[in-house]
Amino acid sequence: MPKNRRPLIAGNWKMNGFKADGQALANALAERMQSETDPAFDMLVCPPFTLIAGIGETIDGCGIALGAQDCHAAAKGAHTADISAAMLSDLGCQYVIVGHSERRTDHGETDLEVKAKAEAAQACGLTAIICIGETEQQRDDGKTFDVVKTQLSGSIPDAAVASNTVIAYEPVWAIGTGRTPSNDEVQEVHALIRDGLSQALGEDQAAAVRILYGGSMKPENARELIALPDVDGGLIGGASLKAEDFWAIAECCEKRWSSGA
Repeated sequence: MPKNRRPLIAGNWKMNGFKADGQALANALAERMQSETDPAFDMLVCPPFTLIAGIGETIDGCGIALGAQDCHAAAKGAHTADISAAMLSDLGCQYVIVGHSERRTDHGETDLEVKAKAEAAQACGLTAIICIGETEQQRDDGKTFDVVKTQLSGSIPDAAVASNTVIAYEPVWAIGTGRTPSNDEVQEVHALIRDGLSQALGEDQAAAVRILYGGSMKPENARELIALPDVDGGLIGGASLKAEDFWAIAECCEKRWSSGA
């Protein structure tokens, strides 16, 4: 990992946690972060909408960033039950996940819709974590590269830069299943994404964009995955709901970055 890409360990809590659960988890992480004098990673938590305000207060000033799991493409309007990027920014969010496979599958979100959400997020000063990845059938059919390239090119805003864009590669068949691609397969796809970013953003910006791996990353496999040349951290689901596991993954990061880069 080049020195200008500081590892990002991002927790996607999904639709999990009531107020007491979320506060306990956030408190545990905040205590650990406050005890760190020189962490080798950036840490981010993305709670469900109901917990964002409270979690934001709990982690304020401790060095953990706050994010959300989705946003609407519009700034405001008649969109019942939706949340705008501006509202998330108002709550103190710094990041928002867009295009997660569960949104693409359960809600039928297209690349164009994901791109519009990412644009809205970036316009409000948020960093968009843009998720891409193939299904098990697509992998079995040998379409992984085609799917990843199509989703990447179709989901990245035209004005994206490294400072407001993170890419998360999440093979759909590995999410929550305990299965993961081999390290070689992960690096192969991440390198493909880096090449696609070079074509879209130019080599300098592409070299600085963080590409996360998402798909059953856990303490047992995190060190090897994060050590891969083009893996810059993880988008963590289930393991982010346990402070011990989430922190153990973060501790797998090595200090190969430079704060002055």
